Amino acid sequence: MKGLAAAIGLLLSVTVLPGQAATYSNGTATATFLVSLTITASCTVSANAMAFGSTGLLTTAVTGSTTLSVTCSNSTPYNIGLNAGGVTSSTTTTRLMAGTATGNTTSTVSYKLMQDSALSTNWGNTQGSDTVAGTGTGSAQSLTVYGQVPTQTTPTPDTYNSTVTATVYF
Repeated sequence: MKGLAAAIGLLLSVTVLPGQAATYSNGTATATFLVSLTITASCTVSANAMAFGSTGLLTTAVTGSTTLSVTCSNSTPYNIGLNAGGVTSSTTTTRLMAGTATGNTTSTVSYKLMQDSALSTNWGNTQGSDTVAGTGTGSAQSLTVYGQVPTQTTPTPDTYNSTVTATVYF
């Protein structure tokens, strides 16, 4: 039995148990491999609604503001443009909101979207002319859009709206 016990002991000392690596001393060889990731210029933009509130007459200007959020790859230059909106005859310098009630879709209210709180710089959609430029940081950047409904003849009571598209060019 002593011989059998010695043989089993020898067998166990040579056997590699699961989870254990064998060790070798005959030499080594190596190889290298490349690990890579390509970061491309990329941007996203999101927008919040702008509400001018309620008024009975448009005998004084009504102002409002909202925010856009742009996230671009670090060091990526961009421009943000705002289109004329979805109402027929709107332009980026004279935007229109249309009535929403049945039978009142031809009544409009004019408004402006501006780059600054002084309401002196129009926010349009022509790069190099009336868009807002920036450089991405890799994190969200907040931009304020300032709006004004100027004094004008008050149309039929209704809710007036338009859908404006913000575009990020990069």
